[in-house]
Amino acid sequence: MNLDRKALKRYRADPCAFVEECLVNPETGKAYVLLDAERAFLKLALRLGPDGRLLYPELIYAAIKKSGKTTFAGIFVVTVIVLFGDRHAEAYCVANDFDQAQSRVFEMIRRIIEASPMLRREAKVGADRITFPATGATITAVASDYAGAAGGHPTVVVFDELWGSTSERSRRLWDEFIPVPTRDISCRLVVSHAGFENESELLHELYQRGLKQPVVGTDLYAGDGMLMFWSHVPIAPWQTEAWFADMRRSLRPAQYLRMIENRFTTTESSFVDLAAWDKCVDPNATPVLADKSLAVCVGIDASVKHDSTAIVACAKDGQRVRLVWHRIFQPTAADPLDFEATIEATVLDLQKRFSVRKVLFDPYQMQATAQRLTRAGVRIEEFPQSPGNLTIASQNLYELVTGRNLVLYPDAAMRLAVSRAVAIETSRGWRITKEKASHKIDVVVALAMAAHAAMTSPAPLQITRDMVRQIQRMRPYTFADTCRASRMRSTPRL
Repeated sequence: MNLDRKALKRYRADPCAFVEECLVNPETGKAYVLLDAERAFLKLALRLGPDGRLLYPELIYAAIKKSGKTTFAGIFVVTVIVLFGDRHAEAYCVANDFDQAQSRVFEMIRRIIEASPMLRREAKVGADRITFPATGATITAVASDYAGAAGGHPTVVVFDELWGSTSERSRRLWDEFIPVPTRDISCRLVVSHAGFENESELLHELYQRGLKQPVVGTDLYAGDGMLMFWSHVPIAPWQTEAWFADMRRSLRPAQYLRMIENRFTTTESSFVDLAAWDKCVDPNATPVLADKSLAVCVGIDASVKHDSTAIVACAKDGQRVRLVWHRIFQPTAADPLDFEATIEATVLDLQKRFSVRKVLFDPYQMQATAQRLTRAGVRIEEFPQSPGNLTIASQNLYELVTGRNLVLYPDAAMRLAVSRAVAIETSRGWRITKEKASHKIDVVVALAMAAHAAMTSPAPLQITRDMVRQIQRMRPYTFADTCRASRMRSTPRL
């Protein structure tokens, strides 16, 4: 790097000065100005002991969402490699998957290097690796592959969004990237916000360990080889009260606590606030008995013996979804549900009373039923209740309710089912489920499926009176017209 010994010594003693004098913000084209929290953390994170090694090889920087954590991680990696990395220093950007590793911290590092004149002349930038030919130092994006990480000798490793690391595979990757004793400077940095209790176990363990260390500054804990910054309040000027208000409106309470207040939460919470549900209920609305001009989508959540079976029909009305009709069947072990006499008969009856555009069903117990309905001309599609599908349908229903874009008629049984529905939140998304086995929420799941189908199905073609008049004015294309056209094509030109 183009740093003489005097400059290198000064910047090692004051790494914040290096950042603010040498690194350029790619978004503004101007030198970085560190936040107070970043400056306090950086001063302690790169402090050396008498033996020339870092005092705190384990580093955690956890703040609420949109605090600039990814940018700070990129700044940190560049600073360590340039100021403290020896020849052939190795830096790794680790994430839950390779795309995230490339697109977040590694991409930020690439932008910083290309924007900073001192660095872009020294670096060779590739798709997933940045090399400094003069020193042999490298910065590499790494997916969650612990076998591929074995044998590395990292100078610095960044783990991005560690709350999402919930598997044994991710724990092994963490173990592979321990700070190594063969380098004087070797550390790993975690940048994240809080995760889920009993799921984000690795991050929670680090958090608990950090809290046991002495407090050395605002939200700063240091000791036993660890430095942790863990804040529950805004640290950046762009985190305004208006933004917080918008987040409160947009996020579920548990997610707000986790992402915006940086607090660990449980994976269960009420699906929707009953007050929000009640605002969607039109007290004058009633189920529609029949309307062949009304295009509806149907969701079916079926059970033979234990859970209830629910069939729900919805219609799209502009940007809103309207509950048209529903029915709940309650089978028992002594009196199991006859799919042919109930589900099939009900769907075929709906086909006669409405314009049924799509029927979604879980194929787990309904394959034979679906085949018979298909032969009867029903447009029926499989919608397996996988985590991915349930996340999509649950999120759509939640947004319809909270945005008051769902129109319901009063129904005590459906309201009770909604009150008993909870959302299970995981790193892969969240889905509707029930708190107790005795609770019946099948009608809520069927409603979510029907609403999802209604929102994603193409709008039916509306034939207006003007369109009919235009068609009537058109002269029919007769057989004589066909013969005339044929003669014109076959007549040779002179």
